[in-house]
Amino acid sequence: MTSEPEPISEAARQALEKELEEVRAERASVAATLRDGDTTGDRADEADELQRVDALDRLDARISQITTRLRQAAEAGRPSTDVVGVGSTVTVRFQDGTEETFQIGATAEVLDPTLITADSPLGHALLGHRAGDSVSYRAPEGHLTAVVVSLGEAPGGQG
Repeated sequence: MTSEPEPISEAARQALEKELEEVRAERASVAATLRDGDTTGDRADEADELQRVDALDRLDARISQITTRLRQAAEAGRPSTDVVGVGSTVTVRFQDGTEETFQIGATAEVLDPTLITADSPLGHALLGHRAGDSVSYRAPEGHLTAVVVSLGEAPGGQG
């Protein structure tokens, strides 16, 4: 991956914004349970408090990651619809004739069957190609080929 800000699809941006909202709500909920420090408690209370502080640190780190990624994506602009790159939505036809639409991502934070990473075998093979190009890649099943059918928004405007 390059150090340049990389674009993301509209669907990926919306998913990150939704996750950010959820993480911020969780953080507010956890923060509300912290004591002000003036009350005393037993060791179990102290351990519980430490767990909540650790949870706040984890949530703050995730909030920072998401906001940074959203800012970088805004700086990068919209994904190209001419050449496959990170952030592209691409429809691919496989050897068996089936077609699938994927989003090319820099990383996969969650298990999403429509997201492939740029460093996966198929994702790497697709980078830099245009509609109509044939690509080859290695998969657990062996050496495979696929054709780039189209780039741009997923059917129904989801990408």
